[in-house]
Amino acid sequence: MGRTRESKDEIITELKESLSQSQLALVIDYQGLSVAEITDLRRRLRPKGASCKVTKNTLMGIAVDGDTRWQPMEEFLKGSSAFLLVKDDFGGAIKAYQDFQKATKKTTLRGGVLDGRALSEADVKAIADLPSKEQLMAQIAGALNSLAAKIAVGIKEVPSSVARGLQAYADKDKQDAAPSEAA
Repeated sequence: MGRTRESKDEIITELKESLSQSQLALVIDYQGLSVAEITDLRRRLRPKGASCKVTKNTLMGIAVDGDTRWQPMEEFLKGSSAFLLVKDDFGGAIKAYQDFQKATKKTTLRGGVLDGRALSEADVKAIADLPSKEQLMAQIAGALNSLAAKIAVGIKEVPSSVARGLQAYADKDKQDAAPSEAA
């Protein structure tokens, strides 16, 4: 027995909600994966803030229709499609998928959508090569810490330099005063 119109509307509403919370969507061809393998992929994606949705292309097409942010996904809606919806950690989620793909060798990446732009497989790989959010934050924190340390050393050095300058002036004044007293 097929799905009722109400259940299809419910699925479309759920897809729209998931898409509204996502920043990146990847479309993969999952043909040949078992239920256990799909579950493994979902398990790998969950810690990275991503989810894997398996649904009919027509339902996803209806969900993205009229939404300029996700409209480019329509070109990838063919064959057996699974959708990886990523909320935060793009690089981590893509790497988790790539690790899964290397392990199973059964899926292919068709493309993705980010900010209303279609991404090719090469674009997605380039995003995966970017440092993670945590790494970038650590690099920025390190740079700020280094800068703060240099400023602190510079500020500490100002009074010392002034004191040395005053001492040199006082020493010079004493040397100039000593010959005039002898005369």
